[in-house]
Amino acid sequence: MKFCSHCGQGVTEHIPPGDTRPRYICDHCQHIHYQNPRIVAGCLVTDQRFVLLCRRAIEPRHGYWTLPAGFMENGETTEQAALRETWEEARARVADQQLYMLFNLPHINQVYMFFRGQLVDESFAPGEESLEVGLFSEAEIPWDQLAFPTIGKTLKQYFLDYRQQQFPVRMADITRPLRGGPA
Repeated sequence: MKFCSHCGQGVTEHIPPGDTRPRYICDHCQHIHYQNPRIVAGCLVTDQRFVLLCRRAIEPRHGYWTLPAGFMENGETTEQAALRETWEEARARVADQQLYMLFNLPHINQVYMFFRGQLVDESFAPGEESLEVGLFSEAEIPWDQLAFPTIGKTLKQYFLDYRQQQFPVRMADITRPLRGGPA
C-alpha cells in the first residue's frame, strides 16, 4: 500500500501505539489501514449421497471442479453469502443449511466457511462463473480435478460423515499450500 484511501496522501508502515502488528498509517490524516482476512462462504449442496459440484469458468483454476463458493460481500451474513454464491454459480436452491466446515488459511489471509444444505429441486444450471454443474456420487467425483484442497477435504469428510449420518461442525487449519494449487 502506498497511498491512503481516505485522503490520497502517502502511507508508511509501522506499529501504532497500543497495537502489536505493523499497519499502514497515513502520514497526513493518521488513518490506520487495517488489513484483515477475507471470508469465503459456500455450500456443500447434497441430495442424499450426491453432492453438487461446479466446473469453474474463471481463474484461478479455470476448468477445475469446486463447491459453489466465493468472497463474502459487505452487508451480508456468512449464510447469505453462501446461498448467494450457490445461486450465482449453480442456480441451485438450498434448504436446511447449517454450518459444516470452517478452514483457517493464514498463509493466504482467508477463512473458508462451508454450509451443508439440501438441494431443493434438480433445476440447477451453470451460472456465469461455471462451465457446468452436476450431481456426483463419491465414486464419480473427479478427485484429481478439484480446484482447491479445501474442496477435497470437505468432500472426503462429508462422505465419511454421511456413512455415520452424523454431521458435526468441523474446523481445520491449513497453514501452507497443499498439492493441487491454492487453498
